[in-house]
Amino acid sequence: MPARSRAPEAHQLAATIRIWCAAHADPVNATRYARYFTEGYDAWGFLDAKHVFWTEMEPLWFQSHAQLGLTGFLQLGRELCLSGKYEEASIAIRFLTHCQEPFGAQSLPALALWFDSGICNWGHTDVLCALVLEPALLAGRISRHDLAPWLTAPHKFQRRAVPVTLLKCTDPPEELLEFITPLMHDSERFVQQGLGWFLRELWKRHPKPVEALLLRHKDTAPRVIFQYATEKMTAEQKSRFRRTPTKAPKSGKL
Repeated sequence: MPARSRAPEAHQLAATIRIWCAAHADPVNATRYARYFTEGYDAWGFLDAKHVFWTEMEPLWFQSHAQLGLTGFLQLGRELCLSGKYEEASIAIRFLTHCQEPFGAQSLPALALWFDSGICNWGHTDVLCALVLEPALLAGRISRHDLAPWLTAPHKFQRRAVPVTLLKCTDPPEELLEFITPLMHDSERFVQQGLGWFLRELWKRHPKPVEALLLRHKDTAPRVIFQYATEKMTAEQKSRFRRTPTKAPKSGKL
């Protein structure tokens, strides 16, 4: 199916999914998970993995529209993210994992549009990394260099996706650290948490270069990064990365 003809079918499938969701919404169940998303949370109420939405409807919708292919499901995902409903973006991510065509670097620009559409929480970001981006990275279909434009993206969760995708990357540690250094002074807490998580995991394998980076930035980088990066360190090890105390200026006597 030509790429240009996939958009109408993707739009039709998005409408079908939303009609079903609206008819089966469970607002009471939706509120159970809101406490995990301080950045905001809007859901239909189908987060239980055994819900019919996942066990029956997801495979039915995918099998009925498998001809959309990776390109079509990327278009569908962009549209589903627009609603802000948690399950809609979640099912869009899961559809990508079912596609026979493997996700690669050529699909990154289309995926980046999902952040424009409304990926706006750590849950979708981290699942997208774990199920789509990280497998592509480890299989060699994308490299960290393909993610370089995401380091300066306007969307905080798109920037967070970079270190989270690289959690298991086996590139030389010095190269990885140089690559993610632009995020060391990111102002967004969710990015800082993702970066600290990455540094913690890399530290387990390569402590010396990670510690060297932390020492260079200990007086200027946000403390949230250090909170996560040093989580597995001893108290003595953590003490090395405290900020250098600043002396208050002496007041002159009149």
